[in-house]
Amino acid sequence: MGKRYRIILFLFFTANMVFAESNLDSLLINLDQTILQHEIYKDRREARIRELKGKATKIAPNSIAAYQLNDSIYREYKSYMCDSAVLYLTQNIRIACNLRDLEREYKSKLLLASLHAATGMYQEAVDVLEEVRRETLPTSLTRDYYACKEQVYREISGNSRDPQSIRRYEDKSLVYRDSLAMMLPEDASKRVELQELALRADGHTDEALRINDTRLAKIPFGTPEYALTSYQRAMIYRQKKDREKEKYYLALSSLSDIQSAITDHASLWMLADLLLKDGDIERAYHYIRFSWDETNRFRARSRSWQSADILSLIDKNYQATIEGKNRILVTYLTLISVLTLLLISAIVYIYRQMKRLAEARNHLQETNEQLKVLNGELHQMNDRLQSANLELSESNRIKEEYIGRFMSLCSSYIDKLDGYRRMVYKMVSSGQIGELVKVTRSSKGLEAELNALYKNFDTAFLHLFPNFVTQFNSLLLEDEQVVLKRDELLNTELRIFALIRLGIDDSSQIAEFLRYSVNTIYNYRAKVKNKARISREDFEIRLMQIR
Repeated sequence: MGKRYRIILFLFFTANMVFAESNLDSLLINLDQTILQHEIYKDRREARIRELKGKATKIAPNSIAAYQLNDSIYREYKSYMCDSAVLYLTQNIRIACNLRDLEREYKSKLLLASLHAATGMYQEAVDVLEEVRRETLPTSLTRDYYACKEQVYREISGNSRDPQSIRRYEDKSLVYRDSLAMMLPEDASKRVELQELALRADGHTDEALRINDTRLAKIPFGTPEYALTSYQRAMIYRQKKDREKEKYYLALSSLSDIQSAITDHASLWMLADLLLKDGDIERAYHYIRFSWDETNRFRARSRSWQSADILSLIDKNYQATIEGKNRILVTYLTLISVLTLLLISAIVYIYRQMKRLAEARNHLQETNEQLKVLNGELHQMNDRLQSANLELSESNRIKEEYIGRFMSLCSSYIDKLDGYRRMVYKMVSSGQIGELVKVTRSSKGLEAELNALYKNFDTAFLHLFPNFVTQFNSLLLEDEQVVLKRDELLNTELRIFALIRLGIDDSSQIAEFLRYSVNTIYNYRAKVKNKARISREDFEIRLMQIR
């Protein structure tokens, strides 16, 4: 099952690499986002360090347990903060000396020499190595000794400027590399790595790539080992002069560095250098600035020198780019300002011709926000105008309806009055004075006419507002709604608010029309408003919105 899983994992990574190699832009975007989130990974490492330091307070200072705990803390600091790593290695050397444990003393010194070499402190590395005497070296540390010697001389050779020194230290490094390789099993990861480095040094890049494929497939992404291996792969592509793939694997290495909270960002500043040469100055600037900040945290001399040179170069190019963009921006702003002035002048001239609208001219000189406010006010005015037009149209419709009804009523009342005149004349002529007094004393005719008037009003109003009763009841509480009798169109309460809807708001006018006292009308209005499901203040506003 484990073997099958490794095969699947290998195929997965291989497929992803093939795909990703054609997608460098996406990888760089991912790298940009990861840089923004780098504090998350730092916090995780800091938490592990705090936990280890907390344990250190609970054990004896000069003990094997203290030595082992210091070793764990050193490994956390090794690629994060080198001066702290040196401190804990120094403490372990002191503990080993106190314990008279030569093996642990030499092991810590070898680690210290290796760390010094990696951080550019070559003389210090050589001095520490000289303290490790070959004749007294425990057999168990022979591999570590050869590995340290190989690294120290390789680092010195890679950073020397004198050709003779480069060759001398390179030869020494190769001697110890060969010695180390002979001691390691054929399938050991370190031996495979050395084989790859040897093939690369001899120019056999294709064979080196095949070995690197195998190594990379076995290492989880986001680990220091993955960062180192992908960096080595990038160096193979550099040797093959394949720039795009070199940048791709430097980006992968940088991603793993950041996710591992490694502050020694060799891959990132090398990637920044390539991006600078390819014209991506802004991204190169951000990468090297981040790398510089992390290097200061790591406190590695060699990285500071390397980053400082490229930082200076990128900074000059970046500043030149910014200045160029600023010049273009100033030109654009000048043109925009001139065009804006011409536009304002034209607008002012037009508005002077249009009734000298000073307010409009002042608004044109305001900001875009003020223009938005003005547009909002204009929309509101249009809405109010539309509402006024609607009300005017409705008012005209009401007037037309009631004028027609009024003229019809007037004609009817003239006919009735003429008939009444003839009746009175006839009675007076025939001497029926008593009957005439009896007719004029009765109020039945008046009540009939009032009922006819109210029925005519109800009919006309409901013709204009057919849904008035339903919409009026919607404003009242459910158990307080008006229920009309079978033969009623409107009752007194509804007629009061119907008159209000028609614009007759004066209670005295309503009382005169309905032949009630003003107090009665006030009571009716207050009683209905108390039944409303909305506030008293909003009731008549909602009433006027009934259509």
